[in-house]
Amino acid sequence: MTNVSVVGAGLAGSEAAWQLAQRGFHVTLYEMKPKKRTPAHHFDDEFAELVCSNSFRGDRLENAVGLLKEELRQSDSLIMRCADATRVEAGGALAVDRHAFARQVTDAIRNHPNITVVEEEVIRIPEKPVIIATGPLTSDALSESIAEYFGGADYLNFYDAAAPLVEADSVDMSLAWFASRYDRGSADYVNCAMNQEEYLAFVRELAQAEEAEVHGFEDSRVFEGCMPVEVMARRGVDTLRYGPLKPVGLKDPKTGREPYAVVQLRRDNAEGTVYNLVGFQTHLKHPEQKRVFSMIPALHDAVFLRYGVMHRNTFLNSPMLLDRAYSDRREPLVAFAGQMTGVEGYVESTASGYVASVSMAARLQGREAPDFTKKTAMGALAYYISDPSVRDFQPMNVNFGIIEPLDHRVRGKANKNLEISRRALEVLSEMRNGGDSIENHT
Repeated sequence: MTNVSVVGAGLAGSEAAWQLAQRGFHVTLYEMKPKKRTPAHHFDDEFAELVCSNSFRGDRLENAVGLLKEELRQSDSLIMRCADATRVEAGGALAVDRHAFARQVTDAIRNHPNITVVEEEVIRIPEKPVIIATGPLTSDALSESIAEYFGGADYLNFYDAAAPLVEADSVDMSLAWFASRYDRGSADYVNCAMNQEEYLAFVRELAQAEEAEVHGFEDSRVFEGCMPVEVMARRGVDTLRYGPLKPVGLKDPKTGREPYAVVQLRRDNAEGTVYNLVGFQTHLKHPEQKRVFSMIPALHDAVFLRYGVMHRNTFLNSPMLLDRAYSDRREPLVAFAGQMTGVEGYVESTASGYVASVSMAARLQGREAPDFTKKTAMGALAYYISDPSVRDFQPMNVNFGIIEPLDHRVRGKANKNLEISRRALEVLSEMRNGGDSIENHT
């Protein structure tokens, strides 16, 4: 039985290990926890830890990430199976109980007969075949080894941020209400209204609040999709009102009108006892977080169960280094997966782990790696990170802009996106039914 090493038991690594094991390969899965953790980690011995939000984002096929999730579901993704089994109500989004989710993934991995878990830090790239999926928090030693492997390839570094968690019972519901934007789905978000005076005072203090020391941090290096809330406040007084605090589609039942600004809280566990501040990634000092975020009227007495943290995020210059199977262009049995390849987001990381592993399996069996094409969301991401024409490479969430457009016009954006999604799922179905390399071959 061929052995494949997978380094890192996050979302991408767990998915990759599972897919390889399901195809009859023996997998040695290396995970440095609990012997070593990063500042962003909180769990000691559970895999697939969600270090930022507990949301996998939109779940509708009109959204590109909704399509990506459905592609993974139809491809027997372990991560999606566990996410669906542990979901908590979040309107039109897929959010999970992060502890229950991590436990399910961990149990599935540890109980698989073809997977051996080794709890130790890997400081050098193991012998091929191997998939490196150590994420944006790759240790310094392994980062140096990867750089050496690629002959001193340039790394691009930026910083990622995690939002605070509050105790649900500490939210003043006389100043908040349950609703989802535009009343889509069930009323799963706690909406905390702010009038103009409250908002302006909040933004002023937020912009001036004291930050924790983060070596090398620069506003210009922050990935737009996970920008610290204090950075947004400094970019303009109305930036937050057009971002995470936008009131559009949310009517205060007390007034029947949209407030000046709205802070949304999303359930973080199945019991509904913990909520996170949506879009409030931050690296303010903890006392400053308490002081400034308590200025939100409904959170004046909030109990913070976890403060936001800021951590390093490292990714490869993938277009120069990797192919559409996430493999080294020079050596196809050395592959990478997850956010270190430049895909951004939980679902995108999972998809990269899936594509890397089924491609590795096919190559080890003497077959061509499957071509998911740019007609699928999984394929479009793989082509994006491997396109050598891309300059000034930056991490990318899945979006319809990178998916191959239709060859005919469709009226209405939602209708067009739905048709693109239907086409993508048909392509995957044809790949499976045609005996392509994505099926389990044991």
